[in-house]
Amino acid sequence: MLMREERDSLGSREVPKDAYYGIQSLRASENFKITNLKVHPELIKSLAQVKKAAALVNSEVGVLNNKIANAIIQAANEIINGSLEDQFIVDAVQGGAGTSINMNINEVLANRAIEIIGGEKGNYSVVHPNNHVNMGQSTNDVVPTAVRMAVIRLLHGALAELRSFYEALMVKSEEFNDVLKMGRTQLQDAVPIRLGQEFKAYANAVKRDIRRITETIDDLQVVNLGATAIGTGLNADLAYVANVTKKLNEISGFNLSQADDLIDATQNVDALVEVSSAMKTSAVTLSKIANDLRLLSSGPRTGLNEINLPAVQPGSSIMPGKVNPVIPEVVNQISFQIIGNDTTITMAAESGQLELNVMVPILVFNLIQSIEMLKNGVHTFTEKAIKGITVNRERCQQLVENSVSLITAINPHVGYEVAARIAKEALAKNKSIQEVILEQGVLSQEELEIILNPFEMTQPGIAGKELLENGGIV
Repeated sequence: MLMREERDSLGSREVPKDAYYGIQSLRASENFKITNLKVHPELIKSLAQVKKAAALVNSEVGVLNNKIANAIIQAANEIINGSLEDQFIVDAVQGGAGTSINMNINEVLANRAIEIIGGEKGNYSVVHPNNHVNMGQSTNDVVPTAVRMAVIRLLHGALAELRSFYEALMVKSEEFNDVLKMGRTQLQDAVPIRLGQEFKAYANAVKRDIRRITETIDDLQVVNLGATAIGTGLNADLAYVANVTKKLNEISGFNLSQADDLIDATQNVDALVEVSSAMKTSAVTLSKIANDLRLLSSGPRTGLNEINLPAVQPGSSIMPGKVNPVIPEVVNQISFQIIGNDTTITMAAESGQLELNVMVPILVFNLIQSIEMLKNGVHTFTEKAIKGITVNRERCQQLVENSVSLITAINPHVGYEVAARIAKEALAKNKSIQEVILEQGVLSQEELEIILNPFEMTQPGIAGKELLENGGIV
């Protein structure tokens, strides 16, 4: 392999001659062999947009040579469109608050710009990674700004999947609206509920999650670009500081605003913690729904067996015909990971010291992982589980009829003492509540049908109330 020699403040190293990255990227790739995962493409794209905006503004205010600026801009456009992905070689988790990825893109842009101008890669007298590409910038304002942009883009994808999930749950709530089943508290029979009501409750919880996550985007749109190292704007032209965020909006289509207090915006990452917290809450909702679906579909012969989940794959290497609830199971696991990631994000945010939080790389790694897992997990949940759920109506009806807890619905019409006596006899004789009531002549068949109407038992009653008021039940 042909090599070229590059120098930095620590000495010289050989870099592959054809590489667009340089010596600092190479050192970082050797120092941080942590996850074997590279920086997310959305973050690379966002960094390239920041660098393009910086080059444009520095050129417009007259501090960057137009020829160099145009070459940097062309190189940035190529990266924005997905080129040179293999040149971003640093690990996603790195020390230095993101300096490694900032220098990686600085070097790639510099070397591609050199090539565009007609020079040889590594000849930084033509275009320099720090002096030209990083002009008026610092890792400490470039990376946080790009992170917020990437997170917003990724959140839109996750929110789209959550909305589809919500809609699928609402469809099921309508489909199952007339299915009467036993409600349960503490895994014990409680009072009847409609299956559609359960699914609507799931949907409403997801709707709140969508609102919470959406609301975090407002704070994410406040960036510290122009702050340079610690928020004081040192080494940046005043006109650049005033205009670079506006230019970035023109390039990216975002509605970013420059923070009123750049020192605060450089020190603190609470907006990212807020996103993580909202996703953690969503993960809790998803895991609870997954738990419920696993219980409701348990069996099929010895469990609740009230619903059927789509069979997506054989469930056992030893038990023929067994089908497991693998989709809810993976949603549980995704939820655990997101909840765990939130702890890491919280600790990383808390560990910031004085003018900078150097723990941003691990925070961003976990945050992006959470967003991606949420998006992919919810899509899988919707398409491979929720949309294909069917109900075992006869099983639901059987469980309701055989439950002694049904006496709760009858209690207001016959009195507590009579209801207790009926329940006791039903248990002793292994009979249904209805059978005992009819045998003893406590209520008529017509009265039972009114009281035990699915809608009467599962929402504030009308017909049952009329029976009481008209003296139809003694």
